[in-house]
Amino acid sequence: MSNDSIFSLFFFITLLVAANAEDEHIFLPSQLHEEDSVSSSSSCTATDPNLYYRPVIGILSHPGDGASGRLSNVTGVSNIPASYVKFVESGGARVIPLFYNESPQKLTKKLDLVNGVLFTGGWATSGPYLEALEFVFQTALEKNDGGDHFPVLGLNLGGNLLIKIVADQADVLETFNASSLPSSLQLWKSANDEGSLYQRFPLDLLTQLSTDCLVLHNHKYAITPRKLQYNRKLSNFFEILATSNDRDDKIFVSTARGKNYPVTVNLWQPEKNAFEWGTSLKAPRTENAIRVTQSSANFFVSEARKSSNRPYAQEVRDNLIYNYQPTYGGTAGKGYDQVYLFE
Repeated sequence: MSNDSIFSLFFFITLLVAANAEDEHIFLPSQLHEEDSVSSSSSCTATDPNLYYRPVIGILSHPGDGASGRLSNVTGVSNIPASYVKFVESGGARVIPLFYNESPQKLTKKLDLVNGVLFTGGWATSGPYLEALEFVFQTALEKNDGGDHFPVLGLNLGGNLLIKIVADQADVLETFNASSLPSSLQLWKSANDEGSLYQRFPLDLLTQLSTDCLVLHNHKYAITPRKLQYNRKLSNFFEILATSNDRDDKIFVSTARGKNYPVTVNLWQPEKNAFEWGTSLKAPRTENAIRVTQSSANFFVSEARKSSNRPYAQEVRDNLIYNYQPTYGGTAGKGYDQVYLFE
């Protein structure tokens, strides 16, 4: 063996011995008994026994296929855009579809399986859909009156219909130029109160909401702050959290919440920022806009966790939206990306 080979072998053995010697002195933090080390699972904070960590949200379906007949022309078909489902799931809840055209008895049974309800945007403002929405809303109020914390979230059209129902006045809304309108928000003092949609938003994001266009308004009708405050039924029920301006600089109520009920009306649509891409609507896509979506979902689901309802697990599984398959509707480059169809 040459001198070079002997030297190389000696050098390799030296390194190996040194590595083994060092390994003998490598310890986990818990083996060192350091006071600030992360210990075993026994250090995990206990969950709040008053909260329900498997919340379920009921979403009321809307008449039609959500695509002007491109996906289905079956009589009685209804839909739930998948973006609303993803929105709820991103907050940590599951979804049970509530069919607007099923009997009140069936709706009541499903409402006993959920911990809150969401009313989507859309086009229907009368007939069986309005009757179903009003029935579900009244049932939700009754659940709250009975001691269950049962949140309601009305988005866009869903929010406007709640305003009309509470006002008991068909013409309480006015026209606004706010279709496909990226917008900022003017937050009112009440936006900081406990139970407000904005209470759980990070402070830096609240600042950005007032200066940047982080939300999407897409509606032709809304209510002015003055009209809401001077309508006795509305002012007794709602308080204003945020307002916004349309393209003509007219101010409308963008977010309101129930004074005595966990009901939130929101005319901007948080689900579109993160979950709708086929639409031509100008939804904000910045990182802060996505944080708005996430913070909104976290708020709504956190409210649902306060529900005292503990539904039977198998009945929940039998009715979950997982039993249905979404249809890709965005292939035409317009409309919802995905839609759940119920025929």
